[in-house]
Amino acid sequence: MHEIGIVRSMCKTVLDYAKENNVQKISEIVCQVGELSLVIPQYVEEIYPAVVKDTELEDTKLILETVPGLAECNECDEIFNVIQYEGYCPNCGSFDKDVLSGEDFTIKEIHVP
Repeated sequence: MHEIGIVRSMCKTVLDYAKENNVQKISEIVCQVGELSLVIPQYVEEIYPAVVKDTELEDTKLILETVPGLAECNECDEIFNVIQYEGYCPNCGSFDKDVLSGEDFTIKEIHVP
């Protein structure tokens, strides 16, 4: 389960940002999880409370948004959801594609009360 390392890194980034910008309290952290990122949102939600326990982020709410894994077919320029179509273009059936979105885990917003 590599999600624990991802959550720890995300928390360190948020705490570093808060320190650098003299932010005293954070109410919410909004992250985007790409469908193709190999990060399982359910695992992130389950381990988040344990990672932030007894830290400045203990009372912080984590909000996860899913970013669809979209690709563009190199044969016919169709844009499609990689997961939905198992990597194959629904228009021409080609597997040759460029991924456009959905590969990242990103901190989108930090909410301050």
